[in-house]
Amino acid sequence: MNQPESPHAEGVRLSKVLAERGLASRREADEWIEAGWVKVNGVAAVLGQRVQPDVQIEIDPRAKREQAQRVTILLHKPIGYVSGQAEDGYQPASVLVQPKNRWAEDKAPLQFHPGQLRGLAPAGRLDIDSTGLLVLTQDGRIAKQLIGDDSGVEKEYLVRVQTVKPGPLPPEQFALLQHGLSLDGRQLRPARVSWANEDQLRFVLREGRKRQIRRMCELVGLKVLGLKRVRIGSVVLGKLPPGQWRYLRPDERFA
Repeated sequence: MNQPESPHAEGVRLSKVLAERGLASRREADEWIEAGWVKVNGVAAVLGQRVQPDVQIEIDPRAKREQAQRVTILLHKPIGYVSGQAEDGYQPASVLVQPKNRWAEDKAPLQFHPGQLRGLAPAGRLDIDSTGLLVLTQDGRIAKQLIGDDSGVEKEYLVRVQTVKPGPLPPEQFALLQHGLSLDGRQLRPARVSWANEDQLRFVLREGRKRQIRRMCELVGLKVLGLKRVRIGSVVLGKLPPGQWRYLRPDERFA
């Protein structure tokens, strides 16, 4: 009779293989294994098990049904809320996810229930003094897509600025915003930066370092007066009002 491979055997952790195949996040995978919903070569998997990358894996349909019920919420975060855990007396943006704040024009075929708040976590961050599109999700696959180490999903921002010194921003300084700046000793990836109007820049980034845009602007002699995220991948903020939220629609994809 076949036995599951030892958790300490040679190979890759099973939860990592499931994540790399896009089947689940590592946390979800561990939950499925613990629930007995994963088989390796026809044998029930054990938590911590290591396998070869090309191993045959079966997933119980119950796992897929549970995954399908996990929600992703798009929130227009106002100034004064933090993205994650409460800090320094400020509330997390997730407190706004209440039935009274659901956008009246949300067409998603879902009804709100309190279970949707369990495990709902931000996939990325917006500073307390920034506004715009914030993604909150129960789906580990989406979190990995947006904030994983290898994520290349575009994020677009409108940034109101003024020059620290009188006069327009020199062309060579503007060019540095697009490529050539470093933060914390690491060079930034190339960015698409353009003028939306005379005092507002449009940034398109494929990374999300802490306070990145504000620090980039400081390095070239600009002061940020306002920052709003308007798009993540192909999902746009659109007309969603500040402080309100809607569900990610089945036809929407970040990448």
